[in-house]
Amino acid sequence: MAGYLVEDARKVTTHRLTEMKQQGKKIAMLTAYDYTMAQIVDGAGVDVILVGDSASNVMAGNMTTLPITVDQMIYHAKSVVRGVKRALVVCDMPFGSYQVNASEGITNAIRIMKEAHCDALKLEGGEEIIETVRTILAAGIPVCGHLGLTPQSINKFGTYAVRAKEEAEAEKLVHDAHLLADAGCFAIVLEKIPAALTERVCREVAVPIIGIGGGPADGQVLVLHDMLGMNKGFSPKFLRRYADLHSVMTDAIGQYVSDVKSCDFPNAEEQY
Repeated sequence: MAGYLVEDARKVTTHRLTEMKQQGKKIAMLTAYDYTMAQIVDGAGVDVILVGDSASNVMAGNMTTLPITVDQMIYHAKSVVRGVKRALVVCDMPFGSYQVNASEGITNAIRIMKEAHCDALKLEGGEEIIETVRTILAAGIPVCGHLGLTPQSINKFGTYAVRAKEEAEAEKLVHDAHLLADAGCFAIVLEKIPAALTERVCREVAVPIIGIGGGPADGQVLVLHDMLGMNKGFSPKFLRRYADLHSVMTDAIGQYVSDVKSCDFPNAEEQY
């Protein structure tokens, strides 16, 4: 871990995230969906790895997060867990796996935890799913909430625009954040809402608040493929690209193709 801002190499836990908020230490969170990338993300010092249902988009090429299944999320989460030593691994519960009722939600939650070996689960929504959240928490499974722009509800919203700009929706979000925290959620993701609203929730709610397009918070999360510049077609205002891997990888692969076709690869040193 040398060279990165990792003060404590011990396994990150939900308790340590609460301590980080209390001590004013920011939480770095990124997505990962496979073993190799998870090793790199974990080794670079990320505190929380989210096995996001965004795998539906960046790994499977779907337009939304809705099509991905519980089986597919378990596959991705198991792959990530094998590559992680330090980070807390959180797996998204996919659309349809917890919205029907609390009984179905806890059944799927237990299955994901048993088969994927992840550390916690993330669910989208507030008051509408609070009984399911309480049931999952009662089974001893840590839950991270998710409010604001909730991609699993995109067909209801009809747009990926900023949420909670109007007073009524903002007040509901604050109400939902308190409900989730009071129920026992260890953290809440706030996606694409006004920065002032994020600041209010951070101030009012004791659990860590993780922002994505919500301005400063107790921590931040981005989709790995977006921040590494692998996805050229996605450039929202909140995204900072830390690399241009699309160009790097295209150049490398293009050079390989050229070397194969020109008989430059393999050379005398690259054969037995």
